[in-house]
Order: sequence, then structure tokens, then C-alpha cells
Amino acid sequence: MKKILFLLLAVCLLAPAVEAQNSKAFNKALKKEYKTKMKEYKKGKWSLYGSSRSLEVALLSHYEKLNTMGEDAYEIVGVSPLTKRKGLALQAAENDAANRYATLAGSTVKGRIIADAAISEEDFEHFYSAYERIVDKEIRGEMVPSFSVVREERQGLYEIITHYVISESAATKARIRAFENALKESEAAQRHAQKVSEFIKKGIEKE
Repeated sequence: MKKILFLLLAVCLLAPAVEAQNSKAFNKALKKEYKTKMKEYKKGKWSLYGSSRSLEVALLSHYEKLNTMGEDAYEIVGVSPLTKRKGLALQAAENDAANRYATLAGSTVKGRIIADAAISEEDFEHFYSAYERIVDKEIRGEMVPSFSVVREERQGLYEIITHYVISESAATKARIRAFENALKESEAAQRHAQKVSEFIKKGIEKE
């Protein structure tokens, strides 16, 4: 009994030390990532867009948001094509981010369902197309812009990159809404609704 109590006490005493070491390692990695990203921005001649803050502060605030949200945080980046007007470039970056998320959500579900043989690829194609389109629409309401950077690629032509933060729990609800609406458009998917729903509810794996 004394031995067990001693081991428990040792674990309690060591736990804060282990946590401190993990925190120290994380902060070290974060600092390195921050420096690398800032070098990348400066080398690419990027500047902060649409804010009175500095790019340094914007990037730190972005990391803080992700860290605070923890496992529920999902980051997605939108990139605009070269555009004469910055406002149009900003909208194009949002469209790109939503399209990226919708494509990832659709391809993830498609791959898993086809592999599981729950529904044939031919039958699933109609549902897949509708689902991806509706996810694109639904996810926009969950995308919180964190910060945007802009650069003049060529004279009079601008490119914008916007970083968005999404709550994965909220994104899951958006995917479910998209599933329910897409389901109405596909009789084949309706026959396998329960199996498809299981995949939809699971979060997108973060690479």
C-alpha cells in the first residue's frame, strides 16, 4: 500500500514537470514557426491588409486563436488570382477557401464510401456533386477571417491570401446540413442514408 501511495505521489509531482517540458517544447516550436513565417512574408513582399495592426501582431493573434481553440480549431487558407482591385481579390480568396474546404469534405466522404462499398460510384456521383456544392455554401457562415496579406505581384495586379479559422464542431454541423439537403436530390444516397451520415458526421482529417 505504501509503495502504491509513493508511486501516486511521484506521478503527481512529476506531472507538472512533464507538462512544463511539453509547454516549453511547444513554445519553442511555435517561436520557430513564427520566425519562419515572417521571413516568408518579408521575402515575398507581403503586407497586412485591412487592419491597422502590424503583420507581426496579426500572426501572433492568429496563433493564439488556434492555440485557444485547441483540437476544435481548423485552419483554411484562401488564395486569390491576380486582380486589379483588392476588394475583388479579397472576395476571390474567400471563394477559394470555401471551395478548398468543400472539395476536401466531398473527396474525403467519397473515398471512404466507395471504399466501403456502401454505394456505387456512379450512383454516388449525383449526391457527391450536390453535397460539395452545398458544403461550399454552408461553410462560409462558419469561416472566421483571421488576417489577410496582400502584395502587388505586377504593376496594378494584386494577390491576397486570407487565413480563416473554423470551429470543427460548427463545421460538422454545416456538413450535416449539407448532407440533409443533398440527400433530397439523390435517391441512391437515400438508400444508404445511415452509412453516409456516419461519414459526414466525422471530422475531416487534418493533414
